[in-house]
Amino acid sequence: MSQQMVATVIDRLLADEDLRIRFRFEPLETLADLHALGFELTADEIDLFLSSNARIWFRTEWRTGSTVH
Repeated sequence: MSQQMVATVIDRLLADEDLRIRFRFEPLETLADLHALGFELTADEIDLFLSSNARIWFRTEWRTGSTVH
């Protein structure tokens, strides 16, 4: 179940620009709000999101499937 929840949070971050921008500047608060909405992540999963390089969430070719060089 948890792997599915991580995938759902990733999908939300990649699909929702406002959420992505908020996560970039307020990562812990954003994850807390997602948790309040029912997106339950373990402490380790939260740590991984918090330690991720914020630039990965803005790579448009990953979101669109294009291969712009």
